[in-house]
Amino acid sequence: MENKEIETCKLLYNTERVRLFIPEYGRNVQKMVNYLKTIDDREKRNEQARAIIKVMEILNPAVHLEEDFEHKLWDHLYIISGFDLDIDAPYPMPAPDSLNTRPEPVPMSTKPIKASHYGRNIENIIELIAEKEDGEVKTEMIRQLAIYMRQQYLIWNKDTVSDETIFQDIEKLSDYRIKIPEGLQLNRIDNGAVFARPGQNPQKGKMQNMRHKNNNMRMRNKQHK
Repeated sequence: MENKEIETCKLLYNTERVRLFIPEYGRNVQKMVNYLKTIDDREKRNEQARAIIKVMEILNPAVHLEEDFEHKLWDHLYIISGFDLDIDAPYPMPAPDSLNTRPEPVPMSTKPIKASHYGRNIENIIELIAEKEDGEVKTEMIRQLAIYMRQQYLIWNKDTVSDETIFQDIEKLSDYRIKIPEGLQLNRIDNGAVFARPGQNPQKGKMQNMRHKNNNMRMRNKQHK
């Protein structure tokens, strides 16, 4: 008796079931589509297909964010049916091979980065500024770029850097097509400023800054002794 009760209460794990074509819609939608293919009456089959589309739309509300979302829902219906569905749909059945096409490769620059601590985006910005005509707009762009580069420098290198170093880096990275305007100055850095690396807790970054400063103080004291 106990063995029979155990057999009737046996759990059926998803790993033991037939694989779902689109797991996001769940197994109940898969069962609906499987039943849909067994309906002989074409008019009723079309009606049930439209009903399943409504269910899929409810289960996948994010599809509304895409263009021509209804077309995508019908494509999903065909995919769930294993491309074996004879209905009068508003859209033709997609070719099974269309799902296996490889995406177009994303073009990537093979040009090496001149200064890794600044990154490729900084180099792209420098290229853009280098093409600008001299004037107030270009000067302000250089100043804002220098402020950002100084911040990146402090994140990845050390706790102090002179404005002249940043200006020299801009000229060097531009292959000297950019000349720093005379008298250009950057705003002073607040003593309490914390420059944390991406993904790092700002408090942890502050503690690391304090350690750098303490280490510098110790080195200076040793040199004076």
